[in-house]
Amino acid sequence: MSAIMPTYKRLPVAFVRGRGATLWDAEGKPYLDGLSGIAVTNLGHCHPRVTQAVVEQAGELVHTSNLFRIAGQEQLGAELISATGMDSVFFCNSGAEANEAAIKLARRTGHNRGTAQPTILVLEGAFHGRTLGALAATAGDKMRAPFEPMIPGFIRVPRDDLQAVHDLASNRNIVAILVEPVQGEGGVRPLDPIYLQGLRAICDEHGWLLMFDEVQTGNGRCGALYAYQRLNVVPDVLATAKGLGNGYPIGACMARGEASLALGVGDHGTTYGGSPLACAAGSAVVNTLADTRLLARADVVRERLLAAFWTDLVEPDNVAEVRGLGLMVGIEVTVPGEGLVLAALERSAVINVTAGNTIRLLPPLVMSDAEAEQLGRVVAEVVNQASEVTT
Repeated sequence: MSAIMPTYKRLPVAFVRGRGATLWDAEGKPYLDGLSGIAVTNLGHCHPRVTQAVVEQAGELVHTSNLFRIAGQEQLGAELISATGMDSVFFCNSGAEANEAAIKLARRTGHNRGTAQPTILVLEGAFHGRTLGALAATAGDKMRAPFEPMIPGFIRVPRDDLQAVHDLASNRNIVAILVEPVQGEGGVRPLDPIYLQGLRAICDEHGWLLMFDEVQTGNGRCGALYAYQRLNVVPDVLATAKGLGNGYPIGACMARGEASLALGVGDHGTTYGGSPLACAAGSAVVNTLADTRLLARADVVRERLLAAFWTDLVEPDNVAEVRGLGLMVGIEVTVPGEGLVLAALERSAVINVTAGNTIRLLPPLVMSDAEAEQLGRVVAEVVNQASEVTT
């Protein structure tokens, strides 16, 4: 009997080493990584710049707590502010924690304005994490039901439906809207840029905070440091994590304007957040992603992958839709999604299936053209195989 709580249905492979876009299992077999640890190792495994920063910092100082100034935290904070135009940042350890900070920030802003019951609009199909506040903001009754009662203070509306938001404008309790620019767990569904621009206008009109959950879309994943920079819609609050440490746990909640001043001493905290070691990793990532040629790889890798996929796909009708932005690629298939991940593993590739039948591909920016084409061919093969089984 395993000592590990069975909170994951784990795949029958254990990886022991990684470099770039390749993983090796305990038997030495290589696998092409099309998942990046769920959008984490955006720079690939063991990126030399990140590895050097972590090793050097681990030899100097790992942790002191936030009772003291942390030079690396101040450095990374300044780098993020410079890169995003935000005004302040709170460091934590994960995406769920970053979203929890955003939720508390929105509620604190509401109370500062005299709103007794601050309420946040969230979207159908959203995923913001599994802690209680983030879970309450997340869609899916099946996911929430075992942990009810849920935290109140959220109103759910359909995605890409501006009228549904306009219809709630008279609700004086609303203080913010929280969205993912691309819904990852919800099936790799990008929100319409016109819809996001409309949200920005509504928030400006009513004094609401526009909050972007860029846990998955950020840190180069979508072809810009953060997806909002590519979409030309600037949020008031920006939550991120995953790729910020390229594998080392770190999250951040950034804010600008009024929101940046909402939280004061004692309003929020974390023991580990923004440690010297975490911030060394984060700075290495942010400075590496300052290279626009690297960010441009997001579209190139995507194009190469999908071109190979379509070339090798036997029956185009087996694909309902291809969605995404940059290196968030969602291929919704009409064949059963069950079994596709294992079939890809048998072909030495790591993929993921979400929302039932959407193949989610999240390869690293450092993936070569040849590796991208190989991944596309593998995905086509597993879809072809699933089609043969069902027919």
